[in-house]
Amino acid sequence: MSETMREPIIIVGGGPVGATLALLLAQKGIATTVLEARKKAAAYTESRALALSFGSRKILEKLGVWTALAPHVTAINTIHVSQKGSLGRSILRAQDFNLAALGYVVSYGALSAALDEVLANTTIVNFVFEASAEAITYHPTHATVTYRQHQFSQSLNSALVVLADGGRGLDEIAGMVKETKDYGHDALISKVSAELPHNHIAYERFTAHGPMALLPNGARDFSLVWTGKKAYVNNLLNLSDEAFLALFHAEFGDRVGRFLTVAKRMTFPLKLSQLKTTDTPHLVVIGNAAQTMHPVAGQGFNVGLRDAESLANCIASSAPERLGDEKMLADYRVSRQTDTKNGLLFTDFLVNIFSNDIVGVSGLRSIGLGVFDMVKPIKAHLVSKMSFGK
Repeated sequence: MSETMREPIIIVGGGPVGATLALLLAQKGIATTVLEARKKAAAYTESRALALSFGSRKILEKLGVWTALAPHVTAINTIHVSQKGSLGRSILRAQDFNLAALGYVVSYGALSAALDEVLANTTIVNFVFEASAEAITYHPTHATVTYRQHQFSQSLNSALVVLADGGRGLDEIAGMVKETKDYGHDALISKVSAELPHNHIAYERFTAHGPMALLPNGARDFSLVWTGKKAYVNNLLNLSDEAFLALFHAEFGDRVGRFLTVAKRMTFPLKLSQLKTTDTPHLVVIGNAAQTMHPVAGQGFNVGLRDAESLANCIASSAPERLGDEKMLADYRVSRQTDTKNGLLFTDFLVNIFSNDIVGVSGLRSIGLGVFDMVKPIKAHLVSKMSFGK
């Protein structure tokens, strides 16, 4: 069975970035249809941690989402950056930059539930669950999405289709090309509990094998991201819990005492990618579907929310007959060019400089961290970039 209908703006992907875009547009009186492949509430149990910047909090506050989300977040008030085997270190404190926090940690499930709570009361957003996109095509006057729901196939036409599927491969269905850099590294993610309270401090620790990040998540727990070469990370995955915690403590140090427990460990390959093909009339791509960053600086998801905010502003300022045309899409790309480029370059720089164990480089990194800690304007610039993309 096939049916073709004319729709308002169509958002493919109802995860946090797509849902945020739908709410931003609803505030401006613009209707959307959101196609989400998963069942309703399926994401609520997902414990994967997201790092929210202070700027992302402001976006969620504007949408009325933060009130429901606040009980489930853990604030990051301090970021402690160090390198194993050296005295160099740098500390960033929210109070030094007149911020309530440098960031927040929340589970994917809690954020999804808070967004859905607001969406449920937003009548001009038509949220369609269990709708799996199979094809996206674009034409001079519109784009078409073909999706399957409960064994039935449907096609929707719109002057603007937004792909916000989180990078699950629909960019290939849409005929787009990405430039991808494979780091040859994997990331191990898990959750660990510590002997001492975290005091709302996040840790970035650089080792000879690659960087690790500990994000406060709960009363004494941390979300862990530990990256390194595939063979090294595979070995970490296969260790017993006791052996893993012992090795982790040896690499991280005693700042929070002993590590007591580790949850299920999972890994995924690391890459840096960005869309190369942009000549797609009436189709725009945002979030991880548009660019994928190394998690070392925790920027990827926040860049996606800023994509959504910028796109909503471009849509609202365009005349209805110009929706999805070349000028509107060009205006959007210009609005995001600097933030996205700087985010990609910054994370790539950190990976290259802190994953390199060439003789002599370690000493220079140590000196660099010490100098960075003393130069307040540079620290202020970094915090502004991390918080607001500026």
